[in-house]
Amino acid sequence: MTSETGKRSQEEAKPVYGIAEIMKFLPHRYPFLLVDKILELEPDKRILGLKNVTINEQFFQGHFPGAPVMPGVLIIESMAQVAGVLIYRDLPDKDKKLIYFSGIENAKFRRPVLPGDQLRVEMQLLNRRNNFGKMKGRATVDGKLAAEAVVLFAIVEKPGS
Repeated sequence: MTSETGKRSQEEAKPVYGIAEIMKFLPHRYPFLLVDKILELEPDKRILGLKNVTINEQFFQGHFPGAPVMPGVLIIESMAQVAGVLIYRDLPDKDKKLIYFSGIENAKFRRPVLPGDQLRVEMQLLNRRNNFGKMKGRATVDGKLAAEAVVLFAIVEKPGS
């Protein structure tokens, strides 16, 4: 079934990458892997990822007891990890590289992200030159904007490589 905008529903959408493939691209692991699926991908342009937010997340133990809210910095981290899949995907010698934040611009948080939410993260490549780049992103829950930011990144050699 498609919506009026022509996009497939989540139930019909076959992921581009599941968690096993994502773990081949990203170096992150539990408890810091913050992307579960890649739903759409246009190489060198944009990517759409999904993070299922559950009460089992470690950060909910302290943020906040009795009123759990996903920390904004972890929403931004989820955005960066989704972006990382796009960048790592075609990166030569990806096992010898790391992608670091080099800046975050215009970060805004519009609504809390709670246990049970599905965080949909869309990232668009704005520019990339050699080992530096910039991506603009939006994180939504149920079609409502939760956070947005521009993320700057640097690709560096992994220590010991």
